[in-house]
Amino acid sequence: MKAIFVKIFGHVQGVGFRHFTYRIAKRLNVKGYVRNAEDGTVEIHAEGDEETLEQFLAQVSRGPTMAVVTDVCVEEIPVQGYEDFEIVH
Repeated sequence: MKAIFVKIFGHVQGVGFRHFTYRIAKRLNVKGYVRNAEDGTVEIHAEGDEETLEQFLAQVSRGPTMAVVTDVCVEEIPVQGYEDFEIVH
C-alpha cells in the first residue's frame, strides 16, 4: 500500500475535475479524496498499490475534456487508511 498527494495546476476548477477523478478512483479502487484548493488547483490524496496509483495518476494528469492541465506535482506521503474515495467540499 502506498499513498500520494497530487496537486494539479492549470484550468482545473469548474470543468468537472473532481467528479472525473472520483469516477476513476472508484473504478480502480483507489481510496482517499479530491478537493478544489483555494489557490485554483485541485488536490488529491490517493491510496492504493503502486501499479494502481500509476494508472490513476496517468488518467488524472490528463484531466477531463474541458480541463487544461499545465503541471502535476506528486509527493509520496504516509498512508492514512482511507476506506473510500470522496469529493471534499
